[in-house]
Amino acid sequence: MAPQSDDQPTLTGIDHFVLTVEDVEATCEFYAALGAEVKTFGDGRKAVHFGAQKINLHPVDNDVDHVAASPTPGAGDFCLLTETPVPTVIERLRDRGIDIVAGPVERTGAVGTLTSVYVRDPDDNLVEFARYGDDDAPAEG
Repeated sequence: MAPQSDDQPTLTGIDHFVLTVEDVEATCEFYAALGAEVKTFGDGRKAVHFGAQKINLHPVDNDVDHVAASPTPGAGDFCLLTETPVPTVIERLRDRGIDIVAGPVERTGAVGTLTSVYVRDPDDNLVEFARYGDDDAPAEG
């Protein structure tokens, strides 16, 4: 890690990020079924919360002042951490009729080795569910 100096900000983590979605309610339902808390904020905007982080949801026709240069549904690819053993995550995904794209597989996370399983949300964003130290995950198959 590079040493901090007075002319550099000290970055400490990720608070939130934004997904542009076709259907805010469908996206809220998808993530709520997986354990997220849906919250309304501002002028009726929606976010899904996971622990101390959140994903703000912008509809395609949003009127938010500051957005990405080319906001597009399905352009997201991100990892959500879980404390639930990966075999249980897989079982819960299958119980909800959610297709598994890949996994379980070993990946390198920010602070060590993850066991991950991948799915797609209603906008085709690639969502990785991962757990650190999940030695009981079965081999990919």
